[in-house]
Formats: sequence, structure tokens, C-alpha cells
Amino acid sequence: MGNAEISARQDDAESRANIEFYRNLARLPAMNWLTRLLSNRPDITALDIALRETLAHWQAAPEPDLSVAHFEARYVIVNTEATGLDLDAARLLAVGAIAVDGGLLSPAASFYARLEPDPATALINLLTFSGAGPVVVFNAGFNRTLLERALGEHLGIKPEWTWLDLHWLLPALYGELIDRPARLADWMKALGIETFQRHHALGDAWAIAQLMLAAQGRALALGLNTARSLAELERSYRHLRRQT
Repeated sequence: MGNAEISARQDDAESRANIEFYRNLARLPAMNWLTRLLSNRPDITALDIALRETLAHWQAAPEPDLSVAHFEARYVIVNTEATGLDLDAARLLAVGAIAVDGGLLSPAASFYARLEPDPATALINLLTFSGAGPVVVFNAGFNRTLLERALGEHLGIKPEWTWLDLHWLLPALYGELIDRPARLADWMKALGIETFQRHHALGDAWAIAQLMLAAQGRALALGLNTARSLAELERSYRHLRRQT
């Protein structure tokens, strides 16, 4: 089996996992879902003083202003590596993040860490890099779920980030290219985007960050100038897809 076929199969599995996640989530009562997500909270007093202080500082940060224009805002693209694509069995292995700050993308503004051997430190460093958000992902059904599960397991928290999912935003903005939610590889091809390594937390984050820049460019042309307007567009598009 060639690399292209393997990549296509992996992307197909990611897309199916995303769809299945939202179907399952819709069937769960809210309290049952939260209980499942944040059960067995750890004792963070076991963390050393420096980590506890860093976590407390992150928790005390003010919420971002979602009405700030894209060229003044900082978005953080977050991506994950996992043991597999089955959400019930998958375990988070590594996290990657890249900032799009003021409409600019720089490799220097990036973060990557494997969870082992110290998942608490890796996750706290990710929180410090990400700040208060907004956070951008591709396929929140998979990546957001894995990350929130790990944060609940190791730190006992669930960030109140504003999440933007390009899996839904891109077809809402570029319907003339692909008029439905599609694989990351499809959007990379459609918009001529490349990266240094596929199916790697930071490698795919680099591609997703470029997609975010493309999304911002089209959004500005449509008068969608803020994170709040992108979040509203995503909600509207999700609702539209459910009706069809």
C-alpha cells in the first residue's frame, strides 16, 4: 500500500470519527457527558509548586475579547497525536500548537511536546502557550475530545476556550471549492497548502495554521472580521448541515 493510500485512509477515518462523535454527543445528556469527561479528577496538589503557580496564573488570565479584529487578535492552532482513531480507546501521545498573531504566521511561534514521561508539565506548557484562546482545530470531534480528556485526567480542568473548527468553517467560506465538510488532505490540495510532515501534531498544525490564514482572508472579504463572527458562522453552518 502506497503512502498516498495510507494517508487517504487515515483522513477518511478521521472524518468518520468526527461525524460519529457529534452523533454520540447529541444522544448524551449534558451532565452525563460532563461527568464522563471530568470524572476521577487528579489531586493537583501533587504537582510541584512551580507548576501549580503556572497553572494558577493561566487560570487567572482574563477572557479574550472576541470582538477584536483578526489583524489584532491572537489565534492558537492546536493539533494532537494519538494512539489511534477510536475515541473510546485512543490515548493522547503529543500536542502541537502554532500561533497566528495579528494575521502573521511564524514557525518560531510554535509549541510541541510529547506527554510522556511528564504529561502534567507538557499540558501546562501547552496552556501557557495557548493562553485564553481562541483555539483553532481541524476536526474538533477528535482533537478537542482527546485534549479535554487529557486535561481532565492530568490537571482536573476543562478550558473555557472559544473553539473554532475549520472542518466546518472552510466549507462555509469556500463552498465553491468544496461544499461540505471534508478531509484535511482535501483542503490542503484545494488551497495549495503543504507541510513538512503529515499525521504529526506540529506538522499538521502548520498546515491547519495556513488554512486559518486562508479562512481569515475570505472572512475579511465577507465582512466577518472577528473571532465572534467566525464562531457564529460555524454555528450557522452546522445547523444548516443538520437540516440537509
